[in-house]
Amino acid sequence: MPLADKLRPKKIEDMVGQKHIIGKGKVLNKIIENKSIPNMILFGPPGTGKTTLANIIASITGKKYVKLNAVNCGVKEIKDIIDESKRDLFSYNGIVLMLDEIQALNKKQQQSLLEVIEDGSVTLIASTADNPYFVIYKAILSRSSIFEFKPIDKEDIFIGLKRAIDNLEKECNYESINIEDEAIYCIAETCNGDMRSALNKLELAFNTGIDIGSNSVNVTIDTVMECSSSKILSYDRGGDDGYSILSAFHKSLRGSDIDASIHYLARLIKAGDIQNITRRLLCVASEDVGLAVPQAITITQACVQSALQLGFPEARIPLTQATIYLAQCPKSDSVISAIDRALYDLDNIDIGDIPIHLKDAHYAGAKNLGRGVDYKYPHSFPNNYVKQQYLPDAIKDKKYYIAGNNKNEKLFENYWENIKKDN
Repeated sequence: MPLADKLRPKKIEDMVGQKHIIGKGKVLNKIIENKSIPNMILFGPPGTGKTTLANIIASITGKKYVKLNAVNCGVKEIKDIIDESKRDLFSYNGIVLMLDEIQALNKKQQQSLLEVIEDGSVTLIASTADNPYFVIYKAILSRSSIFEFKPIDKEDIFIGLKRAIDNLEKECNYESINIEDEAIYCIAETCNGDMRSALNKLELAFNTGIDIGSNSVNVTIDTVMECSSSKILSYDRGGDDGYSILSAFHKSLRGSDIDASIHYLARLIKAGDIQNITRRLLCVASEDVGLAVPQAITITQACVQSALQLGFPEARIPLTQATIYLAQCPKSDSVISAIDRALYDLDNIDIGDIPIHLKDAHYAGAKNLGRGVDYKYPHSFPNNYVKQQYLPDAIKDKKYYIAGNNKNEKLFENYWENIKKDN
């Protein structure tokens, strides 16, 4: 049996991590103490304790525990297994159905699943690595308590590994077992918050460190490094992790934090997601820099085109250039604010008709309809400007664009104030 399964905690007190929901006085402890278990959706990265918690709940409540993986079965198989289990209900208080990877069931299958949980004899504990609000049918969400499991802190991983080593020392018949703390820290640092991964790495390092001649085990940081592959980052391009990294990247650029911007860019580069990187850079150039630095969009476009032409790994260079440049640029949201105000009015107020002097007048008979008759051609006037109404009557005094407080926009604003005051 793998070490991670052999050492799986049997009590909630032995679990590490998830301090926001597990611990004395916390919600999951109270649920278990009261033995009143609701339907639950547990979501979060692998190796963070979702299955372990389900096992603990089933053993504490005295319910029959049925564990299935939605990847390998459909609703019919789930119903058949539950029906079979219900024949033994006289010796149990009900059924706990632990359904891993619930997102593998489509909407119709999830709707069918409602039938087996609504009568109360089956308590559903479903797990998923995806955001449940993206992948789980709303009717199931509304009948369930939702708990987020987060990557486990390296300090808690370290505690869990030390406990595992204590168990190994008790169970194994070696003359001596020496595992350096530095090696344990290294595992905790590189397991990406995944306790199962950490225990697997410890097991591999332990087996590698066995010296048969002296009947001893010695694990150093070199042993761990020899056994370790590259750290795997959590990134699902179409899921919650991917969107969150992109969001953090965009917000760091908007917030002018160069180092944070480069950090999140590195995560996206590691995931090979060049399309989403370039989309975000181009968006920031207009949405968050905009008219504060009008040439930002041109420079960013040049970097983006270079990156797409080069491909990875070289693409990381122009992408980083654009990232540092945009993070350093003065910021203005006047562009997106202006268009969003205009779009809001289209949806919410009566905007009226286009002024008749602005309507198309290129066809015969247009003048008979009064179209374009009173239009004044700006280039026929001093400074290529003449005062006339362009907005519909209903919103003629609306102001959508408000200049940002930066050198470029203020320069244009002052220019037009001087021109227009003489008209």
